[in-house]
Amino acid sequence: MDFTFENELAGKIALVTGGSKGTGKAIAERLMKAGATVISTARNKPEDETTGTHFIAADLSKPDGTQKVINQVLDTFGHLDILINNMGGSETPGGGFAVLSDQDWESSIQTNFLAPVRLDRGFLPGMIKRGEGVIIHIASIQAKLPLYDSTLPYAAAKAALVNYSKSLSNEVSPRGVRVLTVSPGWIMTTASSRMMERIAGSSGSTAEQAANGVMEALGGIPFGRPAWPQEVAELVGFLVSPRAAYLTGTDYVIDGGTIPTV
Repeated sequence: MDFTFENELAGKIALVTGGSKGTGKAIAERLMKAGATVISTARNKPEDETTGTHFIAADLSKPDGTQKVINQVLDTFGHLDILINNMGGSETPGGGFAVLSDQDWESSIQTNFLAPVRLDRGFLPGMIKRGEGVIIHIASIQAKLPLYDSTLPYAAAKAALVNYSKSLSNEVSPRGVRVLTVSPGWIMTTASSRMMERIAGSSGSTAEQAANGVMEALGGIPFGRPAWPQEVAELVGFLVSPRAAYLTGTDYVIDGGTIPTV
């Protein structure tokens, strides 16, 4: 069979967490264009749900939410070929370590780290049994460039995710399952706009000033702008495809040149 971008994922079942908006929605749409059957999850069903996806409403920051998704996917489709652990985000206040409570830390760790761990644990046995599968962890360049004044728990959780992803790859790649990390820089989404508003509110500045502050904290973006969700989705689409069959255990940074080291 000749693979094209339109059919290279034909017959594959894919789950995209946080797939109702932003980067997750763009990834879901990209995988569907390649022929995959796509399931997306979020806390609430979106008003403009992506046509053709199967939606499961669940709060993945809680163990019963992840188990609900695992059960429904396996009961309905029998197995999973592609898992995109995209859900994540920061809802903690700006202001550095002193303003952060235990709940702030626990919430970030549950959402950005433990939710992917639980989903991997639920779907990996089936992938290993079949001797094939792909898991993508969407991390962040904040794993290497943390913004201590605004998203410290988020950055710490993403650093844990990158480390875990590499270790998991070492364990399961010999059994046919590829595990990869994608670490975007700043992506232009609604969530990023809300983060700017939160930073502005805590610092008494404007959203534009907050955005400039984030740019400065990151050391600038040589490309001159944040990424678009579709650009991240295109990288993910390649990594889960047969064209990337030898790629595993690697963290792919997509940041417009933000990280200043090789």
